[in-house]
Amino acid sequence: MQKERTFVIIKPDAVQRGIIGEIISRFERKGIKIVAMKMESVSRELAEKHYGVHKGKPFFEPTVEYITSSPVVALILEGNNTIEMVRNMMGKTDPQKAELGTIRGDFGQFIGRNIIHGSDGADTAKFEIDLWFKQEEISKYCRIDEDWLIE
Repeated sequence: MQKERTFVIIKPDAVQRGIIGEIISRFERKGIKIVAMKMESVSRELAEKHYGVHKGKPFFEPTVEYITSSPVVALILEGNNTIEMVRNMMGKTDPQKAELGTIRGDFGQFIGRNIIHGSDGADTAKFEIDLWFKQEEISKYCRIDEDWLIE
């Protein structure tokens, strides 16, 4: 199985509620490697590029306003089948429909404040990673436990 990378945003509601560490620790305990991470106040320009595929939809403007309202934590996660694994850990987009035990199911209440974003596929992950991070911001290293986690 090939290693892959995915992009994650810990959104303003999670930052404001002080649950950044809880979310990150879930990925770490799962054995997913963090290869880049930063806290950032999102500019309107970056938000519009990130959510550009939704331009013209009724939720576009509220989403841009929300993501720029407070700092976020952006991460690049790496591992085998990481995109699917992270999406399963996040839970359904609507926290009211997300299963307990998922990030959204445990911490979210409403779709407009759903705690976390994760890339939905390889092409999206590449686009989002390139949009948010420079190559020199991405670390290359082996976790000491990788031999025990990956077949």
